[in-house]
Amino acid sequence: MTPALDLLKKARADHRVHSYAHDPKAASYGLEAAEKLGLDPQQVFKTLLACTEKNELLVAVVPVVGTLDLKALAHAAGVKKCEMADPTAAQRATGYLVGGISPLGQKKRLRTFIDTSAQTFATIHVSAGRRGLEVELTAAVLAQCTQGSFAVIGKR
Repeated sequence: MTPALDLLKKARADHRVHSYAHDPKAASYGLEAAEKLGLDPQQVFKTLLACTEKNELLVAVVPVVGTLDLKALAHAAGVKKCEMADPTAAQRATGYLVGGISPLGQKKRLRTFIDTSAQTFATIHVSAGRRGLEVELTAAVLAQCTQGSFAVIGKR
């Protein structure tokens, strides 16, 4: 069990857990998940942390097949600029290891932004809080459980 799965159970949120044997040599954790679970990579989302000019950490959930548009994230968050967060700061704030950071059940509640493309799928997959563990849920459930908002923050 992970804090992400505990949160979903406590909220009685509809979800399904998928696990696979993680390869530590995998170049991309998200693409590895899509490949090993036989999923459409467009439906698999990665959790990234960015830092604003005021040192506020933000959570961004974007498809693994694309990248995070830092300018768009800054605009959505109403700040001047964002840069990728230091991995150590990300791990400290979330309680998860890089490669297994879930947008759910983080130690600190951080403002969360989910790419609008998530709303085009019946379900999406995000990290369940450990490498090799994914959770399938609707974008609406993810937004509800993270108090997240949707914005165009991903780019292909």
